[in-house]
Amino acid sequence: MASSLISSSHHIDFDSVFGIDDAGMIQMFESLIAMGLKEFLGCPAMFSEAALTEFFANSSVRDGMVVSTIKGKAVEISEEVFATTFELPTEGLTDLSEVPKNLFFDARSLFSVSQEQVSISCFKKEMKIQYHLLRNILAKTIYVKAGYFDAVTRNRILLMTAITFYVKVNWSRLLFDVLKDMVTPGSRQAKGYAIQICALLKNIPGLDLGESRAFPLPRVLNEKTVHRYVTINEKFGAKEVTDAPRVKKTPAKKAVSQKRPAVDVACPSGKEKENH
Repeated sequence: MASSLISSSHHIDFDSVFGIDDAGMIQMFESLIAMGLKEFLGCPAMFSEAALTEFFANSSVRDGMVVSTIKGKAVEISEEVFATTFELPTEGLTDLSEVPKNLFFDARSLFSVSQEQVSISCFKKEMKIQYHLLRNILAKTIYVKAGYFDAVTRNRILLMTAITFYVKVNWSRLLFDVLKDMVTPGSRQAKGYAIQICALLKNIPGLDLGESRAFPLPRVLNEKTVHRYVTINEKFGAKEVTDAPRVKKTPAKKAVSQKRPAVDVACPSGKEKENH
């Protein structure tokens, strides 16, 4: 059980990734921070295999909360507790179809490795390397999709657009809905959020999680693993525009989050489902 949870997760070492000498990568990671995802994606990379296994074995949704029992102790996780723990934004889009169309149009050109816009459902190799990696972060750490998916779905491109152009997203609702799907019997949602769930469980008074282990280094995005990711994907075809500089050759640009202010878009409530 725990090995499958870990394989569907990534941890971002934000202090390390900002050592990368690549402006595109730096901007992508700064966008994640500006969107309010630093504490969720970069929470302490520790997990308890026994606690996770028992949590999912006994978990369900009741009265809008995720409930479970671990070592006989009742566990209740509300959306409010979830948002507070990871300092997640609670205002913004809950329906990704409300991402402004003009930004979606611009993003499809920005993401493209060629002169052509990427299609609504494109392949990763059609995207610049920093957006290729962003797509993987969304697939593995936000939506938690098990297995290998080369196609980039419409919802992921919409969410990538929101992140890139700082459109406000109600991350509390989006991520908590994914967690609720994880614990819903019969759901096709893969199980994940390993380190995030353990961070939540550590805050429950009187609950002993037992032995904890560090997250496996291959699942940690840091300067070394991101550079390796770029090298491997460039070698096997996921290349940047031919005249674009490679990692280690482009001066890093700081404080890019000031260049594009957040777009505050009113939208109807409701849960956005991920397309396969």
